[in-house]
Amino acid sequence: MGHGDEIVLSDAHFPAYTFNSTVLRSDGCEATDLLKALMPLWVLDQYDPENVVMMAAVEGDHLPNGLVNDYQKALPASAEITFIDRFAFYERAKKARCVVVTGTTRKYGNVIIKKGVIEG
Repeated sequence: MGHGDEIVLSDAHFPAYTFNSTVLRSDGCEATDLLKALMPLWVLDQYDPENVVMMAAVEGDHLPNGLVNDYQKALPASAEITFIDRFAFYERAKKARCVVVTGTTRKYGNVIIKKGVIEG
């Protein structure tokens, strides 16, 4: 993967095979745990303010209590989560390098992270 590439860490309900041909399975792992494990090895794209993206709740629905906080805690302190609607998220997932399906069962437990450049 190179700078600017994105990966999706999805919940167990995400239609991964519908939106991407490269699907990896991590069914026994929570997405937040996988995200936390990736962050020491991953530099978020420092030139794109939307380098961490989550799906916004559809109108009339809500994000599960604590969901955003759990994802935020797994990210570097400087990272800010951007929320986009479901269909925009699906379009972005189509362009991602891969989708990693996790064992997360909370609704809206999907995140896209964008790779940056490691400074030498």
